[in-house]
Amino acid sequence: MRTKIFIYSSIVVITVFVFLINLYRIQVVDSEYKISAENNAFRKEIQYPARGVIFDRNGKLLVYNEPSYDLLVVPGTIGKFDTVEFCKIFQIDKKNINEIFSKHYNKYRPAIIEKQIPNSKFAFYEENLYKFPGFYIEKRTLRTYPKPIGAHLLGYVGEVNKIEIENDPFYSMGDYIGKSGLERTYDKYIRGEKGVKILVVDVKGKIQGSYKNGKYDIKAISGKNVTTTIDADIQEYGESLMVNKIGAVVAIEPATGEILAFISSPGYDPNLFIGNNLSKNYREIENAPNKPLYNRAIKSRYPPGSTFKPVSALIALQERVIFENTVFIISGGYNAGNHVVKDHVSGSVNLVASIQMSSNAYYCNVFKKIISDDKFKSAAEAYENWRNHLNKFGLGLKLGTDLAYEDQGLIFPSTYFDKIYGKGRWNHNTIISLAIGQGELGFTPLQIANMTAAIANRGFYIIPHVIRSIADEKENQIYKTKHYTGISPEYFIPVIDGMEKVVTGGTATIANLPGISICGKTGTAQNPHGEDHSIFIAFAPKENPKIAIAVYIENAGFGSTWAAPVASLMIEKYLTDSISRPWLEKRIVDGNLLNVIKRK
Repeated sequence: MRTKIFIYSSIVVITVFVFLINLYRIQVVDSEYKISAENNAFRKEIQYPARGVIFDRNGKLLVYNEPSYDLLVVPGTIGKFDTVEFCKIFQIDKKNINEIFSKHYNKYRPAIIEKQIPNSKFAFYEENLYKFPGFYIEKRTLRTYPKPIGAHLLGYVGEVNKIEIENDPFYSMGDYIGKSGLERTYDKYIRGEKGVKILVVDVKGKIQGSYKNGKYDIKAISGKNVTTTIDADIQEYGESLMVNKIGAVVAIEPATGEILAFISSPGYDPNLFIGNNLSKNYREIENAPNKPLYNRAIKSRYPPGSTFKPVSALIALQERVIFENTVFIISGGYNAGNHVVKDHVSGSVNLVASIQMSSNAYYCNVFKKIISDDKFKSAAEAYENWRNHLNKFGLGLKLGTDLAYEDQGLIFPSTYFDKIYGKGRWNHNTIISLAIGQGELGFTPLQIANMTAAIANRGFYIIPHVIRSIADEKENQIYKTKHYTGISPEYFIPVIDGMEKVVTGGTATIANLPGISICGKTGTAQNPHGEDHSIFIAFAPKENPKIAIAVYIENAGFGSTWAAPVASLMIEKYLTDSISRPWLEKRIVDGNLLNVIKRK
C-alpha cells in the first residue's frame, strides 16, 4: 500500500513539475507564445508624419504632399486565403506575394505587400479588404511638385538603406528619407516625428477598435515647413532658357547670399521620382545622355576663362604691383618663352580698358608682376600668396553651402608645380595660362557666382544658401556672417567701371539693357573635349546690386554668344518681371546646343 501511495504521489509531483516547467518556458523563456497572444489582441500601427511643405521666397509652393497608402499584412494573424482571387482583385503578381511570405521570417511583424498606393485607388482597396482578414492599409504621403522645376535643388525622397538606418535610429526598414538636395540636407527638420496607434484585433486579425479609446496612442507630428531663398519664377524662366543646353546657372542676392536660381542642365521632372516608378525612372534618367542627374552647379570644375580677370586685377591692386592708371603696350600678344599668348587687343591698354576689351596680354603682364614680386623670396611663395587671395574669394574650397555634395573646386598648391618642374625651376611664364583663367584651375558655377557677388559687394560675401527660414527654428548665423576678401573697397571702383563698360561698349553689348546698369565679364574657356565653353558673370544694378549671376554653357563658343544673353534675360526678368527683347529670348529658347560638332 505504501508503495502504491509513493508511486501515485510521485506521478502527481512529476506531472505538476512538468506543467510548471512548461508554464515557465511559455511565459518567461519562450517569447513566441507571448508575441502570438499580444498580436491576437493588439496591433501597433506606425503613424507616418507628413513631410514639411517647401515654399519659394514669395510663398509659392515648390513641394507639397498628397496622401498615399501601403498595403500590409501580419502573416502570423492570417490563415489560408485565396491568393489567386487576392491577386486578381488587387492586380498584384502572385509571384511577388509568395516571395514576400517566404522571405518574411518574423510572422508577427507587418510585411508590406504594395507600397505607395495612390489616393485614386484607396477607396477600391478599402472596399475589398474585408474579404481578406489580416490585411490592412497604412496611410503614407507622396511628395508632389506643382511645377517640374528645381529637381537638383530640391532633391528627392527614397526608401532608406541599411547604412542610413545604422546612422540614424529614427529610421526602420520601409521608411523614407531625403536622398539629395534640400530633402537630404534638412531631412531632420522636414521629416517630422512618427506616431503609434494601438488597435484591438481578434484572432483573425480583424480590427475591433482602438485600445482604451486611444489613451496610449502617440500622434504623429508633421515635419516643419521650409521657406527657401529661391524665386520660383526666375528658376522656371532660367530652366526654360537652358533647355537643350549643357551647363549651369547660379544667381545670388549679393547682400544676403540667398540663392535666387540654381540650375543644372539638362535637368529632369522631379515628379518622376515619386511613387512606385521611382526605381525604374531613376535608372532611365541615370543612363540618359548628358547625365541629367549630375549636378553641374556644384559638382563641375570649369576653367573660369576671362571671367577670372577682374579678380586678378583686384589682387594686383591690393598687392600694389599695378595701379588704376597702369598701362601696358600690347602688340599681338604676350611672349612667354617659346609660347605666345595671343590677344585681339593692341596698343596702350589701361586697367579699365583691359577688362572692357578682355585683353589677354594685359593680364599676363599682371600675373608676371604678381608672381615676380620682389617682396617674396621665390615664385612659389608669391604663388601661395596669390592662391590665398583666391581662397578669400571662396574659390578653390568648399563654401559651406546648405546643399549636399558640394565640390571644392581646384587650385593646386605650389608643391604641385615643384613636382612637375622641380623646386625653384618654375616661374610666371611656366604657369602663364593661369593668368587668363586656364590651366590648372577649376571652379564650380556656384563658386563663380559667389565670386561675382563678392565683387558686387565691394569686398565681401555671405555663404550662398537656399533656406530662408524653417518653422519655429532660429536663423542659422553661419548664413548671416560676412566673409571679407581682404581687398580694399577703393580698388573695386576701376574694376567695376571696366565691367560696366564690358556691357555698354565692350565684349558683351548683347547683354546691354537700357535703364538697368549691368556690370559683367565674358569668358570663353578652352575645352580639350570639344568646342569652348561659353561663360558670363554679371551683377545688377551697379549700385546696390540685387542679383549676381554666373552662366556656364558647355561647347557653346564665345561668352557673348550664349551665356551673356541668358544672364541678361534672367536679370531683366528678375528686376522688371518682363522681357523687352522677345527676339533674343526666342533665339535662346530655340537654341539647341546638344549636338554641337566637336573640334578635331
